[in-house]
Amino acid sequence: MGRTRKRSTLANRAIVASAALILGGGGLVAVNTYASAGEGWSWSGQENEQTQTKAAGAEISTIDCPEVANDIREVPEQARPEVDGELAKMDSQITDAYKQFADQKEEIERDPQLAQNAILNPLKDKRTASIERISIAIGRSGQPPQGLDSLAQCSLRADDNADNQDDQNGDQNNDDGQGDIGQDGGQNGDQNGGQDDNQGDDQGNDNGQGDDQGNGNGQGGNGPEAADFVDIQSVQPNVQQPQQRRGGSRGSFATKCGTNENGKFNPDNVIVAPGVSNGAHHMHDYVGNQANDAFASDDDLANGDTSCQNQGDKSTYYWPVLRLQNGQNENDADADGGGKDQNVGEIQTPSQVTLNFVGNPVSKVTAMPRFLRIITGDAKAFVNGDANANASWSCTGFEDRQLKDKYPICPEGSQVVRSFKFQSCWDGQNTDSANHRTHVAFADENGNCGNGFQAIPQLVQRIVYDVPPGPGFAVDSFPEQLHKPVTDHGDFINVFDENLMNKVVNCINNGQKCR
Repeated sequence: MGRTRKRSTLANRAIVASAALILGGGGLVAVNTYASAGEGWSWSGQENEQTQTKAAGAEISTIDCPEVANDIREVPEQARPEVDGELAKMDSQITDAYKQFADQKEEIERDPQLAQNAILNPLKDKRTASIERISIAIGRSGQPPQGLDSLAQCSLRADDNADNQDDQNGDQNNDDGQGDIGQDGGQNGDQNGGQDDNQGDDQGNDNGQGDDQGNGNGQGGNGPEAADFVDIQSVQPNVQQPQQRRGGSRGSFATKCGTNENGKFNPDNVIVAPGVSNGAHHMHDYVGNQANDAFASDDDLANGDTSCQNQGDKSTYYWPVLRLQNGQNENDADADGGGKDQNVGEIQTPSQVTLNFVGNPVSKVTAMPRFLRIITGDAKAFVNGDANANASWSCTGFEDRQLKDKYPICPEGSQVVRSFKFQSCWDGQNTDSANHRTHVAFADENGNCGNGFQAIPQLVQRIVYDVPPGPGFAVDSFPEQLHKPVTDHGDFINVFDENLMNKVVNCINNGQKCR
């Protein structure tokens, strides 16, 4: 993909300001560009008269599938390529099913049984076959996982932001996943989003004005919507830091790797879907290592160029791009990860990216192993629930107020900030794990690592954007995740050379600030 536009122009600001939501008088006025994705109940095709009656009048928004990878704890090394390939294939199956659903959405809302027959049952069959192949691959060299077949069934669900309009009790804890009715009639997905839902964010929930363009709301027809945004000035300070204690490590190390000015993008994910083109189904920004794509080996990364000033840091840092929803086509409008996966609009190059490694409040840190892989956040948090979500959204001048499942509306003169604090505890043995999560962990609220884990330098990533005030932007996402802010995530592969990593550890443990 070629170079993209770098900053919001005055013309873009005017377009977004006039086409989105206007902040004024303490409230929000919505126009139909960000109309509701739907109201009512979700439906999974079960034979339930009440459910079907409700669903017949509902405007269903997305496909909700259980995340199989989270239930796979051990994968023999020889089985990993096949398992990773099948997991990536399951993502593509959901993407294809979502596209079919979007094309037939009006028909499905009139005849919910069509969804079961035309979309959900065929999708279940494909997922069942992939799950069987995963179990066979693992079983050749180890103990096959149990119970995965129960994760084959998917369901349709309404956008829960729209459900808030029908909540007469004023409950504001259901905006990102109060759950949908699954095959067994149970609830699946508690995604209350933590901090922000008690912050008065429903003042922007005038999202039912009807957008007949495409398949729903937002530039790509699948989000974002008005209820995904909140005025940062209405949010109360909510950031708490653990107390520094004697024996802690108070230093820091900063690495400067640019803002992706050279326009390195691709829709791959070498951690989650190695060897699979378009494994992410959304576009990533990259800074640091320039050899990063789906097929990059550890040797490729070790020998790659880097955008980092300190050439001893060949680590790769990547995250979903942020786009203006301004009607401007990007170079990837007809490409995988871009328009083909319903990620459209003008990609924004950050105005600033800071990458800091910090210490632990209660202990010294130990060196990260080379090629340690860390994923923070969950690209599928809208349907998975917020157990692994780690998005933090704010505005310059207001960073003591962090949002987890809302985009911030920043006042004039303030810029949008998205930040990630990566996991800072390591199991001392593995550079990766079957689900790409269990080899690292977060410290507890006091800064302590769990049993068997040791503190490592914590990557704190801060990305700043000069975008127009008010709604009008969103991160790329899997199509069925509807560009929800809670799905934001960051990825890191450590490719520091040994000498530089030792410097990082010494600086942090000795309380110095180094770069």
